[in-house]
Amino acid sequence: MAYDCSFLTDHLAGEQVSFGDDDRDGHAGDWGTPDDERVRPDAVCWPESTEEVSAVLAAANEREVPVTPYAAGTGLEGNALPAFEGISMDCTRMDRVLDVRPADFQIDVEPGVLGSAVNDAVADEELFLPPLPQSGDISTVGGMVANDASGAKTVRYGEVSDWVLGLEAVLADGTVIETGSRAVKTSSGYNLTDLLVGSEGTLAVVTRVTFELARRPKQIRGGRATFDDLDAAAAAIAATMQAGVDVATIELIDPLSTKIANAYSGTDLPNVPTVFLEFHANHHVEAEIEACREIFENYDADRFEMAAGDEMDELWDARRNLANAMIAYDPPRRPAKPGDITVPISHFPEIVRYAKARGDEHGLDVTTFGHAGDGNVHYNVLVDPNDEDELAAGREISDAVVQRTIELGGTATGEHGVGRGKREYMVAEHGEGSVETMRAIKRALDPKDTLNPGKIFLETADGERLRVE
Repeated sequence: MAYDCSFLTDHLAGEQVSFGDDDRDGHAGDWGTPDDERVRPDAVCWPESTEEVSAVLAAANEREVPVTPYAAGTGLEGNALPAFEGISMDCTRMDRVLDVRPADFQIDVEPGVLGSAVNDAVADEELFLPPLPQSGDISTVGGMVANDASGAKTVRYGEVSDWVLGLEAVLADGTVIETGSRAVKTSSGYNLTDLLVGSEGTLAVVTRVTFELARRPKQIRGGRATFDDLDAAAAAIAATMQAGVDVATIELIDPLSTKIANAYSGTDLPNVPTVFLEFHANHHVEAEIEACREIFENYDADRFEMAAGDEMDELWDARRNLANAMIAYDPPRRPAKPGDITVPISHFPEIVRYAKARGDEHGLDVTTFGHAGDGNVHYNVLVDPNDEDELAAGREISDAVVQRTIELGGTATGEHGVGRGKREYMVAEHGEGSVETMRAIKRALDPKDTLNPGKIFLETADGERLRVE
């Protein structure tokens, strides 16, 4: 249904509100939303302060108009899709670095700040924010917090949630709250910070983030190893983690992904299973490298080579560009459904084998790559979206991989969030009791279900909203 959003101009300047088709089309989904699933909001707004966010949410809540927070639109699970139309609240104009406290290893930023801008702001202090995703130069802090994002360095440094000390956020009714503190630990009250991180804008709109920072390591080494056999590469990664080697990044790219990356980035990586590595230390980094080398050689690595500086950056280009490379590789084929599963590290080789085997059964290419050190596998089933049989097979393969992941004690989504794409797995992964607890929290904080409705919970797939009756 269409909503009357004319009240927005009572709270925002004219250039902060748009009812135009171009702006509405530009906010009808995110990067992972298929064209036939996009939904145009009735209006787009660009608040520039916490006070403006509060005013808009309060007015929308009073009228029961849905509001979907929007960041950079780089999500893959339809998290920013305005499923029930209403308002798309674009927070990218809230892009200020508010305060840097190098002595405390802390920074305060607004939600529209790009991840790379955080690192730029503290580079002169030799500090950095470790958990940024691969898309950190095009993704905003608000989106990262909303989805509890993580990236290549998660294996050593953890997820975004591990680096958030506190938040300022606005609830559905316009109430402004602050969570956490500047202390690095607390046992005071409910942990509202962790409740909001990863809630995908369904509980509140984040307007300020306080991050903890890390000292940039003095020694950074990176490189790659190649194998003849994908299973051996996956097993070598698991063995490296189980041995306690202090690696900052360890990424797997299968032969097809390497071929796709070469075609897109103009690189000349061999089309074989490849593991990308990065080591961080202040002392004795070579000892960790040699420990890793020894394990990899035990699994018959063909080559193990280190690089530095520009050479290391060139090695990583292929991995960073893989998402776009998948689209450009063999049109009209494209990923049927983005895969973002994570398993306990001991099951990492098994789930890679399983994904490949399911693709072989249907005669479809399945790429596997990702942040292997924490058990994360990004997989893509390449299909022709105009071929109904291929599309159905692709979805069947994806579903089988996710179901097997959950059986192994893993998760349907390691870093992209639930959104619309992973709603159907919530009960299987968490159990009905836990999901009902999540619903109860949602209803308590947003009884009219105006904040990003249609996400996370399976029943919303049928057009329901989680209102308090």
